[in-house]
Amino acid sequence: MRAPDWLTARPVAHRGLHDASRGIIENMPGAFQAAIDGNFSIECDVQLTADGEAMVHHDDALGRLTEGSGPLLGKTAAELKAVKFNNTAERMMSLGDLCALVAGRVPLVIEVKSHYDGDRKLVARMAEVLASYSGPAAVMSFDPDQVLALREEIPERPRGIVAQRNYDDDYWKKLTPEQRHGMLHLRHAFRTRPHFVAFWVNQLPAPAPWIARHVFGLPLLTWTVRTPEQRVRAARYADQMIFEGFRP
Repeated sequence: MRAPDWLTARPVAHRGLHDASRGIIENMPGAFQAAIDGNFSIECDVQLTADGEAMVHHDDALGRLTEGSGPLLGKTAAELKAVKFNNTAERMMSLGDLCALVAGRVPLVIEVKSHYDGDRKLVARMAEVLASYSGPAAVMSFDPDQVLALREEIPERPRGIVAQRNYDDDYWKKLTPEQRHGMLHLRHAFRTRPHFVAFWVNQLPAPAPWIARHVFGLPLLTWTVRTPEQRVRAARYADQMIFEGFRP
């Protein structure tokens, strides 16, 4: 499968076209509706619940943007759908809710959030939801094991790897050295067979995405573009940007 042209045709709104100053919070319905109204593709995150649902949320715990506290993995979908975003009346959505809202009007770029434990339940649920969705949707993850799961369980959807040049900061210390090593330089690509790469803009240019783009012909998205300098870098080294904080 070649990555479809729609993947890079329009800028991709990071977690929707959110703007906290206007009360539009990332990954909530209003942010997705704003992206639809602007004809931007939508990037979003999905997390697994205690009862195997795919919920649209970046963090693996409540509290930063929402009421409540505690890990999403310890709560049911019904409990999470009752959760309000701070200072709004909007509530958390499932992936099915998002698909119903978007209804194919703009492309979706869905990131699988991972606990890096090999669990495939989230991808399995995504496969069920996306099987009945006829709109354009791509799937991706930082975790090579989840990209492999996407390859095996949702082969009909374009899949990508989210990557950066190194994994040395504190966030990645939760992984084993072997896991971090396996993520470097896209060395898993012959196993995961991604159709595109999404790479951190601050670390472009870099050899691995250059090879993926120029040798293997994989489209290169870059995240998260916020500043004029990053926008110039994205235009020079990538095929399309995942952006936030401004309107292209």
